[in-house]
Amino acid sequence: MRNSDAAPHAARNSDDSLAAEPPRPDAEPKSPVQSVDRAVSILEHLAKDGEAGITEIADELGVHKSTASRLVSALEMRNLVEQVSDRGKYTIGLGIVRLAGAATSRMDLAKLGNQTCQNLADSLGETVNIAVADGGIAINISQAFGSASITAQNWTGRRTPLHATSSGKVLLAYMTPAERREMLQQGLEEYTPRTTTSRDELAGELARIAEDGYAACFEEFELGLHAVSVPIYGDGGSVIAAMSASGPSYRLSRQRIRQIIGPMRDAAMELSAQLGHFPT
Repeated sequence: MRNSDAAPHAARNSDDSLAAEPPRPDAEPKSPVQSVDRAVSILEHLAKDGEAGITEIADELGVHKSTASRLVSALEMRNLVEQVSDRGKYTIGLGIVRLAGAATSRMDLAKLGNQTCQNLADSLGETVNIAVADGGIAINISQAFGSASITAQNWTGRRTPLHATSSGKVLLAYMTPAERREMLQQGLEEYTPRTTTSRDELAGELARIAEDGYAACFEEFELGLHAVSVPIYGDGGSVIAAMSASGPSYRLSRQRIRQIIGPMRDAAMELSAQLGHFPT
C-alpha cells in the first residue's frame, strides 16, 4: 500500500532523502481510539519501568519519535506524565495519583457502605442501595436486602437514570449547574407515565431536594416501585453518593417514607463521618 507513496521520494535530491525520516506504516494513529490505546500503553510502560525517553517509548510502541512525542505531550498537559531530568526522561505524573485517589475513594465507599446498607436494611426491612454518578447515569455500588423484600433484585452495578430515580435526583441536586447540564445533555427519557420529562419541572424539584435534604420517587422508573434517598458526604463536604431505600408502592407509602427519612439520614451521616466528613 505504501509502494505508490514511495515513488515521489525517489525523485527527490539526495539532501532531501537524507533529511527526511523514512515513512513507517504506523507513523500516524488510524483512529482516535488507537491514540488512546497508545497513550495507555505509554502509561503502562512507565509504570513498569519507572522512566523512559521518547526514543525508548517510540520503540516500545513501534511508531515515529514525532508520534511518541505528541502522545507524551498530551499526557504531560494532563499531568499524567512528567519530565524528570534534562535528558528527557519521563515518568508517571501526579495526575495519576489523583485518578487513583478517586478510585480508592469509591472502593472505600463501597467497602464501608456494605455494612451500613445491611444495618439499615435490617432496620427498615427494605432494600437499601448506595449509588454514585458516573457519566450521566447513576450506578449502584452497594446493596442490602431487608426482611420485607419480596424479590431479591440485584441492583449492584446496574446503571439507572439520574432524573428518574431518587438516588439520581439527590446526585443532581448537589451538583454545580455546569455539572448538571453535562449530565443531562442526552435529555429526559420517559420510563413510566410518572417520569419527569420537563427540564423546568425537574429544576424546581432539584431545588426543593437541595433544601429538604432528601429525594423521593413514586413509580418514576418502574411502575409499582417507590424510593427515597439521602446524600452521603465525602471529605471536604461535597456530596459523593446517595443512599436509597426502595420497595413496593403499597408498603413504602408516602407516609412511611416521611417516617424513615430520619433513620436514613442518621445512617448516611455516620457513613459520611467514616469517609472523613465531620459537619461543624
